[in-house]
Amino acid sequence: MIILLISLAAFLALGIPIAYSLGLSGFLYFVFEQPALISILPPRFLAGMDSYAMIALPLFVLMGLLMNAGGITARLINFSLLFVGRFRGGLGAVNVFASMIFGGISGSSVSDTASVGAVLIPEMKKKGYTAEFASGITVASSTMGMIIPPSVPMIIYALVSEESVGKLFLGSLIPGVIIGVLMLGITLGVSYAKKYPREDVLLTGKEKVATARQAILAIIMPVFVVGAVVFGIATPTESAGLGVLYAFIIGAFVIRDLKFKAIPPLLRDSILTSANVMVIIALSKLYIWILALERVPQTVALFISGLDLPAFLILLFIDIIILATGTFVDVSPAILLLTPVFLPAMGVLGVSRIQFGVILISGLAIGLVTPPVGMCLNVASAISKLGIGTIFRAAMPFLLANIITLILITFIPQLSMWLPALFFE
Repeated sequence: MIILLISLAAFLALGIPIAYSLGLSGFLYFVFEQPALISILPPRFLAGMDSYAMIALPLFVLMGLLMNAGGITARLINFSLLFVGRFRGGLGAVNVFASMIFGGISGSSVSDTASVGAVLIPEMKKKGYTAEFASGITVASSTMGMIIPPSVPMIIYALVSEESVGKLFLGSLIPGVIIGVLMLGITLGVSYAKKYPREDVLLTGKEKVATARQAILAIIMPVFVVGAVVFGIATPTESAGLGVLYAFIIGAFVIRDLKFKAIPPLLRDSILTSANVMVIIALSKLYIWILALERVPQTVALFISGLDLPAFLILLFIDIIILATGTFVDVSPAILLLTPVFLPAMGVLGVSRIQFGVILISGLAIGLVTPPVGMCLNVASAISKLGIGTIFRAAMPFLLANIITLILITFIPQLSMWLPALFFE
């Protein structure tokens, strides 16, 4: 374990990406500690990617790309204006409201930042909002993208924890909505304090109906995809395929903004994104296999169960570890590393696999908005031309919604367990 941990820290210090650091660290472990088992490295590497459930990953990525290319972002923003545009700081509220809806379409916080931010950050600056406020609220609200179902990180967690994807999707729905509601309240409070403008929606009744009709076609897609899994109509992989078909039909033949010539680049982007995640999964699962070989999860569980501390303090400590990990490690490898280590210990504390999955994803989502990794920060920085430190400071008030929700779901299991119990038991 000393070889494993020190080599991993050294590779990361050298700036080697986390996936390759895990792979190299695992290789050194076998060279020095288990040379007789080194021949199993290739099959273990391939086994990390050999999962039928993982076919859903590129399909969900493609589904989000098709909906975005189909012009749905602008329509969601117009739809959001109908509800929250009249409040002071209306565009800020639209930013949050649109991210709540977009999170159910893309399943990715980074996609949320890129799509919503590309439209709203320039528009908010034009209407008198500061660039810092516009960028901060964009990255903070985009954290809902990986929490509100369908969620790509939830699929990865389901693979490692061997938990039902449908139960995890339902378990993350209420926490995602709580974050959105709290963030709307913070946004309106800040906007009234800074006297940001309202938005006048100058549309006729007929135009409002047309705007709502076009947006609802996209809004019902996550209901359609998640519902197919929950009610046993389709597997997660099949529902992702149905979602791709739905997104293609809506974008190409109903809204008609999706052009056929745009499809090959979208296929390429989904393949590249998925391949990158697959490599991370394969190398991480090799590392996980070594941890299991060394009985690390069992050791951690025994250590935690032997602590003479109240359960709530231990749970708070685990929350802090998740937040710290998300600050320095990207979401996918963090899920793959933390799940096998802490899942047995959470069972000792009476936390179900579903609840822990929601806690883990919600905590790691905050890491997307914290330096130095902060993928959403980097995307927003490219759009707004502000430094990631500046954007992070502007996002901090809104991230209170995430912190409060993380604490709530840690100590109130019903927030993540009620819906799965309602539909599955």
